[in-house]
Amino acid sequence: MFELIKKYRIFLGVFIVFSVIVLSLFYSALKPQKTLPIYNPADVNPELVDSTVQYKSKYHTIADFSFTNQNGKTITQKDYEGKIYVADFFFTTCPTICPKMTANLSEIQAAFANNPKVKLLSHTVFPETDSVSALKTYAIEHKVDDNKWNLVTGDKKEIYTMARKSYLAVKLGKPSQLYDMVHTENFVLVDTKKRVRGFYDGTNKEDIKRLIEDITFLAAE
Repeated sequence: MFELIKKYRIFLGVFIVFSVIVLSLFYSALKPQKTLPIYNPADVNPELVDSTVQYKSKYHTIADFSFTNQNGKTITQKDYEGKIYVADFFFTTCPTICPKMTANLSEIQAAFANNPKVKLLSHTVFPETDSVSALKTYAIEHKVDDNKWNLVTGDKKEIYTMARKSYLAVKLGKPSQLYDMVHTENFVLVDTKKRVRGFYDGTNKEDIKRLIEDITFLAAE
C-alpha cells in the first residue's frame, strides 16, 4: 500500500490541491454575499414615520438640514456629503439611555478614528435647554472629536421633522405631542448617497457590533 502511494504521490498531491481549489470556488460561489437593505418609509413601522411620507416606497433620501453644533458652527448636508454617518437623537441631561448611547457612539468614533469617510451626527431633542455651550460641555466630557462628531441643536420643529420624515426613527405619542420629541434609542446608518441603510439599538452591544460591521462593509464598497 505504501509503495502504491509512493508511486502515485505526485498524482495524489495534484488531485488534492485541485480538489481544495474546486471546493473553495464552489463555497465562494454558493456563499450568500453580504448586502444591506435600502430603507424607504414604506419599509418601516408606520408609527415611526410622518404620515406625509408613510407610503413612499422608493427613492427616499435624507432631506437638507441646517443646525448648529457644539462649536457654534452651522452644520448642513454639505458637511456630510459623500460620507457614511450614524445619526441619533439625545439630550445632555438624559439620565437613562443617553449615557449608554453616547458611550457606544464613542466606541464607533474610536473604531473609525482614522477613516475620514465615517462621521456621527447627534441631534438634541431638547434644544430649548441644550444650548451651544451645553453641547460643548457635553462634548468635552465625552471626548467628542469635533472633526468627526457633531452634536447639534436648532429649531425643535425642524429636528422633529428630520426625525420623522428623513431618519424614520421616532415614534409619535399623542397628537398633542407633535413637537414634544418622544425619545428613541435608534441609531440610523446613512450611506454616501443619503440613503437609510440600517437601524440599530444604540443601547445594545450586539447591535453596536453589527453597526460597526455594516459601516465597514459600506466603507469598502
